[in-house]
Amino acid sequence: MVKLFALNILYKAPTSAVMLKSSYDLQSFSFFQRGSVQEFMTFVSKTMVERSQTASRQSIKEGEYMCHVFVRGDNLAGILVSDQEYPHRVAHTLITNVLNEFSKAVPPSSWPTGTEASISFPQLPQYLARYQNPREADAMTKIQEELDETKIILHNTIEAVLQRGEKLDDLVSKSEGLSMQSKAFYKTARKTNSCCSLG
Repeated sequence: MVKLFALNILYKAPTSAVMLKSSYDLQSFSFFQRGSVQEFMTFVSKTMVERSQTASRQSIKEGEYMCHVFVRGDNLAGILVSDQEYPHRVAHTLITNVLNEFSKAVPPSSWPTGTEASISFPQLPQYLARYQNPREADAMTKIQEELDETKIILHNTIEAVLQRGEKLDDLVSKSEGLSMQSKAFYKTARKTNSCCSLG
C-alpha cells in the first residue's frame, strides 16, 4: 500500500525557506512518535527547499522515504513526503497542481512574510487525502508522461542535495527548529534505522 505522509508549501527566500502551509498524515506512526516525526519532516522540507535550485524538480530517496521537491521560478515551492513505491510522476503532478491552486488563492506579495497562521488554504489536507491512491489521482488528472517536459532529478540520499561537506546529522544538531525530543528521536531512529530514517 503506497503512502503519502506530508504535503508542504514553502517560499524560498534568499537565505531560508518559509513554511506557508503544511498538511500531514501520520496515522501509520505511533501516537507518541507523531510530534517528532512531523517536526522532523518540517525540518527536512525547509532544508531541501533551501538547497534546491529555483525552477527545478527533484525526488530524493532517504531510507524508506522519498522527498519530492519542486521549486518554481517564482520561488514558491512544494514538498511531498511519500514512501518509495509512490509514483514520482504522480507526486510531481500533485505538487504542480497544489502550487497552481495556491498561487491563485494566495497573492504572491504575501509569500515572503507569510506564516501558517496568516495564510488560508484549506484545500491542502484534501489534496493529501485525495492523492493517497495514485491510480485514482492519475486518472483524475489525466497527466501526460512528460511532466512539463521537465526532468525530475533523482537523488539516492539527502546528503546528495546538501552543500559539499554538509551532513544531515550536523544540521539536525545545530537546528533551532527541532526540539531536544525530536533530536533524540532522530538519533535513535538513525541508530535503529526504523520509522523515521529520513536522515
